[in-house]
Amino acid sequence: MASCSHFSSANLKIPTDSSRIHKEECTLCFDSQDLPPGIDVCLTCFNAGCNSSERHHAETHYQKTNHPLVLNVYRMLKDKPKRAVETEPPQKISKLAIVPESDKDKYEYVTRAKCYACGGMEVDKTLPFVIDSVMTSLSALKKSEAEAWEKEITACDHTRNLKQDPPKTLESKVLAHCKECDLKENLWLCLTCGSLGCGRQQYGGSGGNGHGLAHFDKTKHPISCKLGTITPEGTADIYCYLCNDSKLDPYLGNHLGNFGINVESQLKTEKSITELELERNLEFDFTMITEDGKELEPLFGPGYTGIKNLGNSCYMASVLQAVFSLDAFQQRYYPTAMEHHLQCPQEPANCLQCQLSKLADGLLGGRYSQPVQAGEAENDKRGQDGISPAMFKALIGKDHDEFSTMRQQDAHDFLQYLITIIERKEHNNPENDPTNIFKFTAQQRLQCLECKRVRYTENSESIISIPVPAHKIEGSEEKYEPITFEKCIESFTGDSMIEYFCPACNKETHATTNKRFVTFPEVFVIHTKRFDETENWVPRKINVPILFEQDILNFDKYIAHGKQENEELLPDSSAPAIDEKVLNQLFEMGISEIGYKKALIATGNNGTESAMNWLMDHMGDPDIDKPIASSSSTLGPSEADVSQLMDMGFTKTRAQKALRETNNDVERAVEWLFSHSEEDSNEVISLQPGHDSNSTIGDSILPANYRLQSFISHKGTSLHCGHYVAHVYKDQQWVLYNDNKVVKACQVPLGEAYIYILCRVRS
Repeated sequence: MASCSHFSSANLKIPTDSSRIHKEECTLCFDSQDLPPGIDVCLTCFNAGCNSSERHHAETHYQKTNHPLVLNVYRMLKDKPKRAVETEPPQKISKLAIVPESDKDKYEYVTRAKCYACGGMEVDKTLPFVIDSVMTSLSALKKSEAEAWEKEITACDHTRNLKQDPPKTLESKVLAHCKECDLKENLWLCLTCGSLGCGRQQYGGSGGNGHGLAHFDKTKHPISCKLGTITPEGTADIYCYLCNDSKLDPYLGNHLGNFGINVESQLKTEKSITELELERNLEFDFTMITEDGKELEPLFGPGYTGIKNLGNSCYMASVLQAVFSLDAFQQRYYPTAMEHHLQCPQEPANCLQCQLSKLADGLLGGRYSQPVQAGEAENDKRGQDGISPAMFKALIGKDHDEFSTMRQQDAHDFLQYLITIIERKEHNNPENDPTNIFKFTAQQRLQCLECKRVRYTENSESIISIPVPAHKIEGSEEKYEPITFEKCIESFTGDSMIEYFCPACNKETHATTNKRFVTFPEVFVIHTKRFDETENWVPRKINVPILFEQDILNFDKYIAHGKQENEELLPDSSAPAIDEKVLNQLFEMGISEIGYKKALIATGNNGTESAMNWLMDHMGDPDIDKPIASSSSTLGPSEADVSQLMDMGFTKTRAQKALRETNNDVERAVEWLFSHSEEDSNEVISLQPGHDSNSTIGDSILPANYRLQSFISHKGTSLHCGHYVAHVYKDQQWVLYNDNKVVKACQVPLGEAYIYILCRVRS
């Protein structure tokens, strides 16, 4: 083993608490420390690169950074334990279940120091303290997981300022079962008085009789702790009934000590709420989406790679499988990966294009879609490990209140967010933006029923949300009559009546509105509104079967025709009229008055219903609550600023409007344009057949024929629980992607889809 002179000049660093150490897998592909010959961890910046015979991403990193010294890490299972039939399955991922990385009972680590400046040869480990620090430090992946779980639960004023009864020691028999019944599990201790009550009934009928909640209703004691989840580190499931949510108790040790309970002697014996939720979501399996009793045929190879569930991440996996089945995403991120890697100035883990290219390589290359050996148990089936896109999830969710957590999310919201993030990334190179395939121009027509004048508003959009009319089958409380997909589209494009303040009549009146398509996209993303709001604004799922009666769907009759010669336009209103009743409802939903006003402006002041629909689609916008910039500035937008925005592909009218809304700040104007991508209502787009107003927002060439290419389904009763899967039509068959399980679909549940993705069929 040779000594190396580069140790003294390599600027080696000992990891600190803030260091992000990538050591599980390569930052540019999904080769991991578990695959021979392991991965190389840079001892200067802690990037991880593979050094397989096919890729050489570690060497690419050296060529870009001139960081010569690496630590090669190869992890091997010491022994594959045979699980007894009666043994409990491995614990699902949770923050409490994150295990130390030096799991010496399970793995053996082989490490070698190498120098790329010396040709990649192994060198003497003359700095063991640096190497030991890398191996014992928490990795970037584990840090991201821990941070995601920590974001979910925070302390509240009720836990911080809890007032307890005088100290007393609770006897073991008092803590053995519920005070009001004989239940011995799912027991919650009131941290005010020490009363022990059972929990509420949980998914599947398990749980309790609700005596803990009954105690709160009677006493208003707010904080309870779930026995069996207390750990020696002072963590446990804490619930605040006043906040109606799980909370963190920063003084749990003291609060439990008030009743003679020493946290240091406690052992976790029950699953936490988070673990139960994860288990519930992951229990949705093949039998829920195919006919029972038939074994599904697993598929392997390029394009048939599954995605591991990272814990409530099925919403992300289903969206990624659907979008990477599209040619535009494949061509943007798969063949261009190496070229971008060599030129990218960012750290790969922090570069969106690097991570999207990594996903494309992982999903499309087939390298990670290999059958794994079946176990000896009867229920072990041949499958694949798939890929684990934890690095992408950490990056895409960064700074987002919801997607940065480990909670279940709405696949529709995530798809919209992904499109927006990619648009912003590609705004300097719009011709490379793969989301262009989703874009089209929609026209909303409003007509006052008294003066008969009209207003046309045109918006650039990427997704439409269609209603699903629900009619219960007579005599049934749960089942609904089927409806055709065409009827749902007609409900979206048909006339509806709204209350409206007419600026021409100068009074409250009624108006009709409808929506049509000025241009059609290459790929139509259609979200079905399967979730209704209850009286308490809680989403409730409506399972209406949707029927597809034709293979080819024609949208010609939904094309917009624009202003007619015999129509008179409504005058522009100087300020949006505020409906106080609707405003109060929006306040209850957490929407500000600023957001409501923005919605009225964005929809051309076409009434509260249109504004509320706009808000439902833009509640995640980062500037939804930012004040509306004044448009009465004495200094208007400069021609240079307008030209700069026009060079990015925006029209002059929209560029001027964006600059006015952002006080002539070009950078903010770009963000505004992508967050509020509406066309100015006075800007007329030619509607002559064959006219292409902008290559990035579809075209109006007829016929507008589409065929279903993929769809995403949701199983469960609420957006906050359940499971998402994707079906994709490829190689003349329907393929089911259920996390890391990829199989040939026997029965295709078209009628249950939540999101439909249709591709244009050209003549």
